[in-house]
Amino acid sequence: MNGLFFHRYIFLLVFSFLGLARCHKQMAYKPLMKDTVTIVADKPGDTTARRASSPPLKNMFGINSYEWNFLENPDTPNDHSHIYETNMAIIKSFTAVRHYMNWNKLENTPGDYTYNPTNNGSWYYDVMYERCKRDSILVLADLKNLPVWMMNTYPADERDDENVPAPYGADRSKPASYLVQARTAFQFAARYGSNKQIDPELVKVDTRPRWTNDVPNTVKIGLGYISYMECNNEPDRWWKGDKAMQTPEEYAANLSAFYDGHKHTMGPGAGAKTADPKMMVVMGGLASADVNYVRRIVAWCKKNRGLRPDGTVDVCFDVINYHLYANNGSVFTRQRASTGVAPELTELGRVADGFKHLADSLKAPVWVTETGYDLNTESYQHAPEIGSKSVLLTQADWILRTSLLYMRHGVQRLFFYQLFDAEAGSTGQYMTSGLAESPKRRPAADYILQTNKLMGNYQYVGTINADPLVDKYRSGKSIIYVLTVPDQKGRTADYTLLVGNHSKVNVYSLKPGADRMDSKAVKIADGKLKIKVTETPQFVEVVK
Repeated sequence: MNGLFFHRYIFLLVFSFLGLARCHKQMAYKPLMKDTVTIVADKPGDTTARRASSPPLKNMFGINSYEWNFLENPDTPNDHSHIYETNMAIIKSFTAVRHYMNWNKLENTPGDYTYNPTNNGSWYYDVMYERCKRDSILVLADLKNLPVWMMNTYPADERDDENVPAPYGADRSKPASYLVQARTAFQFAARYGSNKQIDPELVKVDTRPRWTNDVPNTVKIGLGYISYMECNNEPDRWWKGDKAMQTPEEYAANLSAFYDGHKHTMGPGAGAKTADPKMMVVMGGLASADVNYVRRIVAWCKKNRGLRPDGTVDVCFDVINYHLYANNGSVFTRQRASTGVAPELTELGRVADGFKHLADSLKAPVWVTETGYDLNTESYQHAPEIGSKSVLLTQADWILRTSLLYMRHGVQRLFFYQLFDAEAGSTGQYMTSGLAESPKRRPAADYILQTNKLMGNYQYVGTINADPLVDKYRSGKSIIYVLTVPDQKGRTADYTLLVGNHSKVNVYSLKPGADRMDSKAVKIADGKLKIKVTETPQFVEVVK
């Protein structure tokens, strides 16, 4: 696969080493903490959203994926020009895809851009992106890693495709050092963005056939398939050392070049927004989940990009983005984990609040583009068995509950790691995080599909009870309550839900292996529904 999978091993080794220097008391895992959220008074007949900016719930159902998940049919392994419909049926369970897109695929040799097919791997990106557009699946194209020819500018013992995306020896504090990547961003945005009014002389592809009867690449402009581009992945990757880790200021310089050619000073063919002003640039997902990293980027922008006419800082991103996995470690103390933990018992909400506070001041959305749980119990990120509940069912519960948590905390979009296992049966971290196993969904993907079908367009109104959690959602005048016990020990709770003068509700229950939830109609005599709440979310629809 690629370095994304294997850096986690190094991460564990680093923390294990650091742990040897700590005393036994310091090594004790932190006690689980309960997430906090403001409780609002519920008015059963009220359909007013208390958070006008609340996204639809379907925004929480993104997935990380690769081109081979779309285009590699095991029956025809050398043909990457057609959608593999078996996998596509699974992908359609999700509403968005974060495409891990290695730069080397687009620019296998310097200045020679290929897409359909790519010279490296013969992948047909046009085919994949057009299908996502047709099926209303948003794509976040994450341009990541170095092409081999740039990696080879580094000394042999320092070569890694996750190195800083600039030639060896370049001044990493200068936007100009990232010109080559900025040109690739321009070319990609020119092809897949929405702007058709681009000088064709600026748009380039390598039209040379590689062999007899090879399909040549052709120039295309403004296809309208992609609206979001991400600048690299985890630029703060401290576990790989200085060659791969960028300071906030270095990454800001990189991002400024990628964004608009550092305010259009790097020539007419540099920067995503130079090609398509409507292209939204997403900050590379931060592995450290450190809001101060973003603050320093903003400070760099104020100094080096100045202010906009409205007096706000001319930041070089449209979306703030970070990664965070729920476990019994801590991003605040860099304490290593030993197990995955239910999302409401971790610092996920606290971290999201910090990012949201900064984002609101910048009028920018916050995305979380990696989170999830392993199935293999030897991974420190695994979901456990709980009572009679299998690891698969715990993963499913916690995945859906993660979506619900981030709705409470104002995150605008969420992507899970990832579609399929990186290495089935592996004991390594993040190797068995798949929400599906071709040719079928796992329960986690079942739950996402079912919830999206029931209430994907509903917006979060507020939380009216903390334990059990009772979240209120609305779509127009329709109301659905989502009830969950925020625990991880098989606990249940009796709860009385007030539904006003309504005489009927529909109660929905998640069902592994199915396309839709089970449902039953319940008559209400006194405006009260008594319900036993579990650690698997349940849904109550108020019937008019």
